[in-house]
Amino acid sequence: MNKETIVLCFPVSDMDVRTIQAVVGSRTRLIISSQEQLARDLMEADVFCGHAKVAIDWDSVVQRGRLHWIQSSAAGLDHCLTPPVVESDIVVSGCSGLFANQVAEQAMALTLGLVRSMPIFFQAQARHEFQRKPTDDLTGATVGIVGFGGNGQKIAECFLPMVERVIATDLFANQVDFENVEVRPADAYKTLFEQCKVVISTLPLTPTTDKLLDDECFELMSPESYFVNVGRGAVVDHEALVKRLANGMIAGAGLDVVDPEPLPAEHPLWLQTNVLITPHVGAQSRSRVPATVRLFVENIRRIRAGRKPINWVDRQLGFPRPEFRLTSQQRSNLLAL
Repeated sequence: MNKETIVLCFPVSDMDVRTIQAVVGSRTRLIISSQEQLARDLMEADVFCGHAKVAIDWDSVVQRGRLHWIQSSAAGLDHCLTPPVVESDIVVSGCSGLFANQVAEQAMALTLGLVRSMPIFFQAQARHEFQRKPTDDLTGATVGIVGFGGNGQKIAECFLPMVERVIATDLFANQVDFENVEVRPADAYKTLFEQCKVVISTLPLTPTTDKLLDDECFELMSPESYFVNVGRGAVVDHEALVKRLANGMIAGAGLDVVDPEPLPAEHPLWLQTNVLITPHVGAQSRSRVPATVRLFVENIRRIRAGRKPINWVDRQLGFPRPEFRLTSQQRSNLLAL
């Protein structure tokens, strides 16, 4: 009988591999794959932990009949939640909320950078010019968060002491009770663009959210408002966003995610003087890989005990339901180990 095979495709260290091997035992084979080898290695995988950044023939993987669990090493699941996987019985879990602290820091950095006119000052610095220009204020503002999972909730926690009001939207609004935050149904997302000085998107990419934030949303924003995206780039119609930025109908945008990634050198977003762009680093952390390994190990134990893993994904929705989301206490425990 073939050994159970776990394929790992994220930057694990030798110590990380030993940690996983100690939990799964010697009867389980670990394959340390690369993006170049991943398509081939997945054909022999019973379990996959990682992030596919290359095209995978998921039809063939599913038809092979071996893979029974995908633990994404990223919060985003669009790399693996393809129709063949969605229609299969493969268990999928992710890292949603594991790096909410870092995503919240990134959202704050982009927001404060925009409000305090950092794009203007960075450009002046590059020219060696000492220029005093007007800045804006976040104090007293209303902040809107589109998508109120683990990342959105941590962002709210960070912003609440600084602003007047926080409003959020979520598919499970009736199941979210977050002190001092008004949580509206997901389909009320346009009200945030109309009522908030800062709108922050943490939305995952699913068939429902693809290009959801479009020209109609940006048209509702005031010329003094800002848009920040730390979720997925493809949820935004960037052509509509560029048009509104170029016409001065939005004060600025802070984008840790764009579409496509990497953003082509000739893309008009690079030319906007009221935009901050960072290269999808919101979840980066010194503890990222060790914490991911700890989550994976915990979920191995849960799977082997016949329990659902943390961040068990509803494949039809494309993300975890609230009762399966990583909790703030679980996040603290995983980061503290």
